Amino acid sequence: MDWNNAEDIGIALFENFPDADPLSIRFTDMHKMVMDLDEFNGDPKGSSEGKLEAIQMAWLEEYNDK
Repeated sequence: MDWNNAEDIGIALFENFPDADPLSIRFTDMHKMVMDLDEFNGDPKGSSEGKLEAIQMAWLEEYNDK
């Protein structure tokens, strides 16, 4: 998984942090959370605000569906 897999990352973050409200997570913290995912193998410098927003929205969708 890399930064272009926003939906997969969002699902993985939800599975790892099911009670965390994605809208309360700062992008700097989310970046670290993504980097710490076992399935993630992207370049730490490959993220952008747009990519983090897409991840946040994918995570939020999973969070709201619980």
